[in-house]
Amino acid sequence: MRLLCFSFFNFHHLKKMICSGPTSGIGLETARVLALRGVHVVMAARNVKAATKCKEDIIKGCPNATIDVMELDLSSLESVRNFANEYISKGLPLNILVCNAGVMALPFTLTKDGIESQFATNYLGHFHLTNLLLDTMKNTAKNCGKEGRIVIVSSELYKMTYKEGIMFDKLNDEKCYNSYLAYGQSKLANILHANELARRLKEEGADITVNSLHPGLIATNLSRHSSCMSICLFGVIRHFQKNIPQVCSFFFLSASISI
Repeated sequence: MRLLCFSFFNFHHLKKMICSGPTSGIGLETARVLALRGVHVVMAARNVKAATKCKEDIIKGCPNATIDVMELDLSSLESVRNFANEYISKGLPLNILVCNAGVMALPFTLTKDGIESQFATNYLGHFHLTNLLLDTMKNTAKNCGKEGRIVIVSSELYKMTYKEGIMFDKLNDEKCYNSYLAYGQSKLANILHANELARRLKEEGADITVNSLHPGLIATNLSRHSSCMSICLFGVIRHFQKNIPQVCSFFFLSASISI
């Protein structure tokens, strides 16, 4: 994948983007860069207070940036529905959907919907969100004559999952749970979702491109839920990680935008 200078991008037709997980790391940097380039960014965040602070910081550097903050808890299907319903009710277009939010190596917990938390947050919430907003994206692409983009963040760790792949029959079974394998399982589901959605949209003739990507080894707070031993290991690994989120945002932009 090429690294591209931001000044070469043509953003004038990209009116609206939703980005989940926009309060830190690569999600924040992606939201910031696109907002600075004139895209109307919707920061979809569980922590509205943190997202509002991020919005204020971006606007300090670019007073003309247009940013909205909306509450979205991807671990809750009700929250996903509420978010989508509110967005759709405003009659807004949608050109880009960046499914970036995620958690890693959580202790075993079930969401209030009774679903294992990593699978619910990393995959199912984004799956539901994408489905609910898909008609809006199709209509936007058709009306503005510009290809839409759906970007689903996965990870090379999809290779490190249960030997069965996705354990549909044991998804919520604590006895079979391994926090890292469960993370890989959720990332595998992201890739399968992106591939199948891309196939269906192409078959339908919808003007939307779907990409999944591995952003690389980057110093973020994703490992904050890991065990003490794992945190120590990540501390060593951090010396070899990319330590600025800007590097990764190039990959997001390359995946998001038609050059």
